[in-house]
Amino acid sequence: MTQALYGIMRVIAKIHNYILHLNDKFEYNFSDKDLHFLVIGLLGMAMIFVVYPVFKWLASKKHIMVIAWIYVFTLILVITFAIEIGQKISNTGSMEFADIVFGVMGFIALFAVFAVVRGIYHAVRWFMTHRFVEKEDVGQESAAEEKAEDKKAAREKMMKDKTAEKEAADDMQIIANLSNGKENYSADTDDR
Repeated sequence: MTQALYGIMRVIAKIHNYILHLNDKFEYNFSDKDLHFLVIGLLGMAMIFVVYPVFKWLASKKHIMVIAWIYVFTLILVITFAIEIGQKISNTGSMEFADIVFGVMGFIALFAVFAVVRGIYHAVRWFMTHRFVEKEDVGQESAAEEKAEDKKAAREKMMKDKTAEKEAADDMQIIANLSNGKENYSADTDDR
């Protein structure tokens, strides 16, 4: 980890020197603050165009813990560097790179323990849910079949009721016609 951080610092130092060389070569006369404004602003926007799609994809796959871990890891790096710089400025301790490495490794170790406990919890929860769901599915299937049969019986009863109502209306019409003196109506309706 120490070698990786030193390697990153060397790359950053080379890029810094290259940007200063370009500033002097083309006589832009940007101050150090102007260069920081431009370079960090452009770097931040470049990171947005990379990080946003990655986080959006992770969120769509429900990997919110990964997003949280990346965010917290970044904050831990910033905080550990700030503590070491603060110790140097205030003379409350020695500024050592090993302190940063041990601080970051502490977070990674404790997160690994948390990840194992969380994994066990989710495995038990998944097992319990799927075990009981399979047992309940048998009961739910029979309940669904009963519900479908009840609907079918209700539909058949409704159709019988409508048919009975229509026959009763026809009978009433026949009676009304007979009472008006139309004796041949029943013969006409039978032909229909």
